[in-house]
Amino acid sequence: MANEVSIFDTTLRDGTQGEGISLSVEDKLKIAQKLDELGVHYIEGGWPGSNNKDIEFFIRAKLLKLNNAKITAFGSTRRKDTLPENDLNLAKIIESGVSVATIFGKSWDFHVHTALQTTLEENLAMIYDSILYLKNQGMEIIYDAEHFFDGYKNNKDYALQTIEKAVAAGADWIVLCDTNGGSLPNEIADIVTDVCSLFPTPVGIHAHNDCELGVANSLAAVKAGARQVQGTINGFGERCGNANLSSIIPNLQIKMNYEVLTAAQLASLYTVSRFVNEIANVHMPVNQPYVGSAAFAHKGGIHVSAIMRDSSTYEHIKPELVGNQQRVLVSELAGQSNLVFKAQELKLDINLESEQSRLMIQQIKQLEHEGYQYEGADASLELLLREAAGQQVKEIFTVESFKILVEKTADRAVISEAIVKLKVQGETVYTAAEGNGPVNALDNALRKALSQFYPELNDMHLSDYKVRVIDEKDATAAKVRVLVESTDFLNTWNTVGVSENIIEASWKALIDSIRYALIGKVKLDSAAESHKERHGIMNH
Repeated sequence: MANEVSIFDTTLRDGTQGEGISLSVEDKLKIAQKLDELGVHYIEGGWPGSNNKDIEFFIRAKLLKLNNAKITAFGSTRRKDTLPENDLNLAKIIESGVSVATIFGKSWDFHVHTALQTTLEENLAMIYDSILYLKNQGMEIIYDAEHFFDGYKNNKDYALQTIEKAVAAGADWIVLCDTNGGSLPNEIADIVTDVCSLFPTPVGIHAHNDCELGVANSLAAVKAGARQVQGTINGFGERCGNANLSSIIPNLQIKMNYEVLTAAQLASLYTVSRFVNEIANVHMPVNQPYVGSAAFAHKGGIHVSAIMRDSSTYEHIKPELVGNQQRVLVSELAGQSNLVFKAQELKLDINLESEQSRLMIQQIKQLEHEGYQYEGADASLELLLREAAGQQVKEIFTVESFKILVEKTADRAVISEAIVKLKVQGETVYTAAEGNGPVNALDNALRKALSQFYPELNDMHLSDYKVRVIDEKDATAAKVRVLVESTDFLNTWNTVGVSENIIEASWKALIDSIRYALIGKVKLDSAAESHKERHGIMNH
């Protein structure tokens, strides 16, 4: 239908050409399954004629249970002066067993002469012969017209001749590629309009992001008549990346009212986006539109006050549409509205009109001035709010002292040992533990001392540890901020510590992490009251 747009995902092929992106066969299979669940229509698995990894992928992909997507194999037109039946690349595509082939050919006369080093006539024959040969094998053919927009702008007549040959050979899709990523949206719109008016075959767009216009160019192409969009999840790709499907899909569906995915599939976009980054071991930019953790985060007090009345005051869509959620950050920019929101979120009974609340805001601002950052450490913030509500979380245990020993001998690696002295439930506990570093040793010793009173701590562990130098000019005497991420079988939480001493900063973050784990267990445990009595935790 005219209002439907087909999504072609090339994360597994074009996306892996991005710097630092490497996917194993297992990784590619997992991502393919997740993309199918998202509801994309085509998944480009790779180039079976280029490497053994892609050959293995296509063999194993036959066993995937896909409900929405078709797996496609990528390849070039036949080599110059070679019959298609003798071309190894085309043979590998057929051997892959896919029902859809994506073939690219040259549209720019400059590339024909310089890259292929052949004649314009031979290039036209290469396009026609390759598509016709694969069509005769019963395959659906997506023809990627490489460098089409540059070719059109430099030699319009020849660029259109290449499309004419692909259409005559029976291509099912003609995809116009802005391979160098240098075109502007108005150019894309004009050229796509022209091609759509000249040929009956449905048109697609394949944009790159070298001018940071990959998404804009893709949307302009659809508006001009394109009905397939090629791109990658989170914009992975060579140089500056490919067009980002994580932004294109919601823009098409929510903003432009095209039929792309079901509502339920669209609501899984946030999860799929993070899944792909996790598998690729790539840090997720917090400010990525739609799927970034900051996409619907609010920091200024005036903004928070407004969204509490109506979220549309500072949110262009409901975050739940793409599976994301609204967040409120507390920082030096915070007002009472931020704390009202957080208190309501935590179901805490805090009188935010009181002098105590105003003092708490000032305390948070002072701590942020000293280097603390609560927007990335919600657990530490919750502890502050609970104290303001009269829940003396510090009384779960008290720290009397700690000591760290680091030893290096000729025949052993560096060993760290931490000795801690705590007071828990009226008892003094003195224990030691080793670790592969001072912070790990402290973490082990602290949990060892407390686990005899709170065995639930055996279920938690430190999952991430980050250090940021706050005052670089002070060199080795600089103040540092430590962010600790901890997890158990159900939850993940973040805490922060700041000091001129990295060990002390780490200790502060670790202490907060364990205190939060303990109040979290009480808060989430359905048998909270018996838990309190068993462990002597009061008023939490």
